[in-house]
Amino acid sequence: MNKYFFAKILLVLLWAMTLMSCGKEDVDPQLTVSATEVSFEPDGGTSDISLTTNGTWTVSNPATSWLQINNTSGGSGTATITLTSGINGSGLTRTAVITVTSSHGQARRITVTQTGNLYPSYNLTPKAPDATGMSSTPVELAAKMHMGINFGNTMESPNEAEWVNSKITESYVKFVKQLGFNTVRLPTGWVWSHLSDPEKMEIDPAWLDRVKEVVGLCVANDMYVILNAHGDDGWLEKNVNAAMQETINAKQKAIWEQIATTMRDFDEHLIFAGTNEPAVDNAEQMAILNGYHETFIKAVRSTGGKNSHRVLVVQGPSTDIIKTSQLMTPTTLPHDPVPNRLMLEVHFYGPWHFNLINDGEYNPDTKASYYWGAGNHSTIEPERNAPDGEEDELMVEIGKIKKFVDAGIPVMLGEYGVWRRTAEYNGQIPLDTEMHNKSVEAWATFVTKTAKANGMIPFWWEIGFMLDRANNVVKDQALLDAIIAGYN
Repeated sequence: MNKYFFAKILLVLLWAMTLMSCGKEDVDPQLTVSATEVSFEPDGGTSDISLTTNGTWTVSNPATSWLQINNTSGGSGTATITLTSGINGSGLTRTAVITVTSSHGQARRITVTQTGNLYPSYNLTPKAPDATGMSSTPVELAAKMHMGINFGNTMESPNEAEWVNSKITESYVKFVKQLGFNTVRLPTGWVWSHLSDPEKMEIDPAWLDRVKEVVGLCVANDMYVILNAHGDDGWLEKNVNAAMQETINAKQKAIWEQIATTMRDFDEHLIFAGTNEPAVDNAEQMAILNGYHETFIKAVRSTGGKNSHRVLVVQGPSTDIIKTSQLMTPTTLPHDPVPNRLMLEVHFYGPWHFNLINDGEYNPDTKASYYWGAGNHSTIEPERNAPDGEEDELMVEIGKIKKFVDAGIPVMLGEYGVWRRTAEYNGQIPLDTEMHNKSVEAWATFVTKTAKANGMIPFWWEIGFMLDRANNVVKDQALLDAIIAGYN
């Protein structure tokens, strides 16, 4: 053998090795899943997850007692696995982490969570959707609401009307209608003192019937009614936080299934509002509040009938105009499966110093103003004149809400008001009575007019200072005239 023979052998071997390497590609391992978190409601459901891998794969399931997976292994390519959860009757949230593992060593974890039924379901008789008498959009409905008033301190007190001098009667409803108001906000308590079984969040049937009676009195007189879940000792309002989120959502679902079922047959004259003044200061709390709103919306819609089409009201953070303009936009309202059926609510009692009852309410340096508005300053008590922008300041603040109206979302000014400082008001008494009275009337006209100019629906906070409910007479005609002047 010569050296050329060995060279030929070497070339053949190199050529063979080259051919073998041409059939083999260096491929990076691949494993992707379409979701890493899955959530189920207490009643259960299904959720599909797609996965893609270039190896074989398996799925581990540590929660076979409550979570089923239709397909737990497969080959390379794309596949779909379906997760199914049954009813969670434990009352507690349960969580499992399933793992998808590929033969080339990669793994992906998927966290599955299911909330529990803390309370029984009260959606026991759902009806098919009924659009009869429910045709108006929120914008169309808002256009029908001319003057708004609160039946305040009545249905939301621990016992009906213990904070005012009379319960709501048909004669009072007719009296208010004759004064020019065609829209009523009915603040109502449900949890504080009206539960027949607190362990189950069951509302006293007699109370549901009484609230329905009052709503009926208003609707029968062609008045629109905003029925809410009011302060109620703060069960929701003071608990917009992660620690209480699950409990509050469960309570919200329970009460609104009962309210919505009871009131389901009223036409579009009845509007539901989910809460009152939920304390929210930042984006994290706002996200939780939107969850509370969505629980309210879903509970109402689930009962069916006219509730499938009913206009609903959600509240801005703390129902504060400035916070609402900062933390909400027309595109970030809570999700409603029924399009174009939401209104927004804010309140206004500014400027804060003009509505202080006494000095030092917030800290020792706070001082109440008794006189407000151009031409209404006092020379007798100049230290009690409003210290800042007055009309200009209010116009700017109220104007911040107009972006919602411009986007086709009506805004309720669900509460606004100011009162004369008298012995009945139980506050400090002004020395310059004439200028103080002019200030109160000027404020009532100006805020009403400015709210209307910005497309809002104002609801005066009436708790017995302006109207005598027991005798159906006007106690403060000048104030009523000032409010009406703001509408004209």
